[in-house]
Amino acid sequence: MHERPPHLLLLGGTAEAAALARALSERFGDRLSVTYSLAGRAAPRARPPGRLRIGGFAGPEGLAVFLRDEGVRLLVDATHPFAARMSRNAHIACEVTGTPRLTLRRPAWEPQPGDDWHEVDDVAEAAEAAARLGRRAFITLGTADLAPFRDRPGFTYVVRMMDPPDDAEDDLPVGAAVVGGRGPFTVDDEGSLMRTHGVDVLVTKASGGTATRAKLDAARHLGLPVVLIRRPAPEPGTLVETVDEALDWIASVARLD
Repeated sequence: MHERPPHLLLLGGTAEAAALARALSERFGDRLSVTYSLAGRAAPRARPPGRLRIGGFAGPEGLAVFLRDEGVRLLVDATHPFAARMSRNAHIACEVTGTPRLTLRRPAWEPQPGDDWHEVDDVAEAAEAAARLGRRAFITLGTADLAPFRDRPGFTYVVRMMDPPDDAEDDLPVGAAVVGGRGPFTVDDEGSLMRTHGVDVLVTKASGGTATRAKLDAARHLGLPVVLIRRPAPEPGTLVETVDEALDWIASVARLD
């Protein structure tokens, strides 16, 4: 009777997680069982290899139950750098169950010569900074974070949504604009959007990585200030920044090489 392959839970939703899922399949094949978990906020562009799970876990307790019931041997947290709650839940659940945990976190952005960055700690501070620096902001935070930007006389904004609903503008103040699109975007695309809409300040989260860097480069080329919301601190534990580093950790912990 063959021994069952070790079970890995991959908390995904990012380009890095998708790349890791593909690399796991290529390197380990059926020697590793992978469950790719999504919170369910957006459907993946392409189905990742392995088992796909969509939906939450009902907090750290629910995640701990899942780890035990499904025989998960190791967990990789490759969620978005701002998915602090999910990362915290993973940390707690793995501590409770004794499950080895790795964080795969994309490299942070570094300012380039000519960048005019204004770093803040949260959305409320970002709204205050944007109102000081400009009158029409390009905001790439998502509609859930827009409330602090509303009700500011003389201040309007452009918000990008992956799939704007027909009634998206009903929830926005007069003068706001909704644009659709799903990255990655080019510097020319981002610059054209900012010029077309008369943007004079960019507001975004310091997500890092390469997929959404173009808007920062476009802002620099146009001489626009950028309000950056700082990343939450990562949870304690082993952290890597590349897929190759994650593969090596998994191979070591699961004893696959």
